[in-house]
Amino acid sequence: MPFRFRLTILYTALIGGILLIVGMATFLSENARLISQVDSTVDRAYAGLVKNWRIGSNGEVVPGMVSGFDLTATTGFQVWNRDGHLSFSSPNLGMLNRPLDSVGFQSGISVYHDSYEIEGRHLRVLTVPLEAGDRPVGTVQVATSMDLVDEARIKLFDSILAIVALGILCTAVTAWFAVGQALAPLAGVTETALQISRADDLSQRIPNPDADNDETGRLIAAFNETLERLEQIFTSQQRFLADVSHELRTPLTVIKGSVALMRRLKQVDSESLDSIEDESDRLTRLVGNLLLETQAESGKLPLHFAPVELDTLLLEVFKEMRVLARDRVNIKLTEIDQIAVNGDRDRLKQVLINLISNAIKYTPKDGTVYLSLARVGDTARLIVRDTGQGISAEDLPHIFERFYRAEKSRTRSRPGGFGLGLSISYWIIKNHGGRIEVGSSEDQGSTFCIYLPIPKVFESSPTD
Repeated sequence: MPFRFRLTILYTALIGGILLIVGMATFLSENARLISQVDSTVDRAYAGLVKNWRIGSNGEVVPGMVSGFDLTATTGFQVWNRDGHLSFSSPNLGMLNRPLDSVGFQSGISVYHDSYEIEGRHLRVLTVPLEAGDRPVGTVQVATSMDLVDEARIKLFDSILAIVALGILCTAVTAWFAVGQALAPLAGVTETALQISRADDLSQRIPNPDADNDETGRLIAAFNETLERLEQIFTSQQRFLADVSHELRTPLTVIKGSVALMRRLKQVDSESLDSIEDESDRLTRLVGNLLLETQAESGKLPLHFAPVELDTLLLEVFKEMRVLARDRVNIKLTEIDQIAVNGDRDRLKQVLINLISNAIKYTPKDGTVYLSLARVGDTARLIVRDTGQGISAEDLPHIFERFYRAEKSRTRSRPGGFGLGLSISYWIIKNHGGRIEVGSSEDQGSTFCIYLPIPKVFESSPTD
């Protein structure tokens, strides 16, 4: 069943139920008012009837002058003696010799009651037992016709029924169009989604002039944001696949060429074996970075937090990187403070190695890489600065993005990478509660600054 139809039924049933309840309440209230008016009329008639009556010496009712009683075709009375015989009645009742209301007559108490005993006519009957002192002397019944009341009831019921039916019809029509208007943007969402599915075009967006005015507008805005995010991811994945193909093809080509050379020479060539080993190591690093990126993205990259002495860690990495740089690049430690943080030592070391190895890689021969560690307020600041090629202004905002491949500055003379190392480093620092900032200019080098929070318990003294 369509959602529009279900909502229309729901709103119509709700309003219809309210109209029925209001109509029923109105009918019952008006009915009670009409009956009260009839009872008041009968009560006044009874009071005028018995005003001048008296009790005879034998205990019989002796009627006097009837005052205030309207002897019409719609009102009549009966007087019964204590033996249950009719003493007298109003002329308009003719020869009727049975009680106007047998139920009230037998009750023995004053009571108003509806009766249909006289030729099926609807009468409102007041039955009053007559007493002289504590002695019963008879019963009076005063009745009036309810024909006008019944006619008024029927007209009122028909009017209420017509109003309720008209209200339900108007509600159904209004709800149908109102719900249709409210759901119209959702039809656009559905159509756009189907077009995207059929054409694989994530660039389409749903027009949304009322983005912040209602729930539908916010839903469309969220849907458009999702489409934009999916488009970015899809584009990144396409670029990533192209980069993977390029990066894997290069070492595989080198390995295949080295093997072909040894086959042609029919002897083992040490230079070719070294080339195969280097390219195999490169493939291993690429695959390892891909696995790390996948784990980080899925939240399954574990971090084991413990006190870490950053000064000791930096000195350790400094020594290892000097071996890597050999005599090609100078590595200098300009400043180091004794600082401890709470973090995963292996992952923090991975970040430092990645940043420093990148600095060495993109710094020309006889260039310099500067390292420093200092306390800045309640944070530890690690700086890796090089005098290399730098990063272009176009690439700089994107270097921490997943799968981003810089095509300029830092890749002019060397093969470009995935950007996975920087992406992983960014994720690690972010999950340590810190941040990475970078500043760079082409041909003037780059500076990476890592800020890590220093826990309060570590501020006074380093962890032993």
